[in-house]
Amino acid sequence: MSYEEWFETHAAKHKKIVDKLVAKGLSEDEIIDYFEYENMAKEEIDFCPLYKDNKKCHDMEKLNCYLCGCPNFRFDDKGLDEYNAKKILSKCDINNGSKLSHGGFIHQDCSKCTVPHHKAYVKKHLSLGWSEIMKECKVTK
Repeated sequence: MSYEEWFETHAAKHKKIVDKLVAKGLSEDEIIDYFEYENMAKEEIDFCPLYKDNKKCHDMEKLNCYLCGCPNFRFDDKGLDEYNAKKILSKCDINNGSKLSHGGFIHQDCSKCTVPHHKAYVKKHLSLGWSEIMKECKVTK
């Protein structure tokens, strides 16, 4: 699956959940709390493939899944740049994490970064439209 395909699919899943919570009358704080890993793994098992294995993508006690797909992540399936004859498909706009080379491409490895998964960060950047928060992620040349 390309970054673009994941991005669009995830945006639709996120919107469906947020629309349901807004229709129930939940406040923004309640919506943020709903996206805590423990609740999401129980209530929204199809949101993330790791939920069914009771696995977290980041090793942290209080993981919030609202900003899955970090607003600092940048991607272009056609390539952002090139390094050592390999296309760079993704990077971090705040230079956090590391790079991963796989299949002739270079990808951003965000597995050790917890920045967007803290409740305070989510609250600071909150928009009920996930795509609005993530609008800078898709880079087009």
